[in-house]
Amino acid sequence: MPKLVMLDLRLPRLDGHEVLREIKRSKSLRIIPVVILTTSTSDSDLKKAYSNNVNSYLIKPLSFDDLKKTVEEIKRYWLDRIPVPQAR
Repeated sequence: MPKLVMLDLRLPRLDGHEVLREIKRSKSLRIIPVVILTTSTSDSDLKKAYSNNVNSYLIKPLSFDDLKKTVEEIKRYWLDRIPVPQAR
């Protein structure tokens, strides 16, 4: 099982909000932290994500170097600093 899910809202075939809902509905998956990393700055997307129990919502930086830094910060925070129970 993954220790963390990084999810974009804009997926080619699925709506990211629906993926989030399915993860959080699943008894075995809901314990996994979900971080949305998206280009959407929409207040409705933000509210919808938190209504569906997302753990964190971040706006993707524009440059690749900044994106790499952001992903590294996410990794450090969620995988190195925060104790998360193991999913079964």
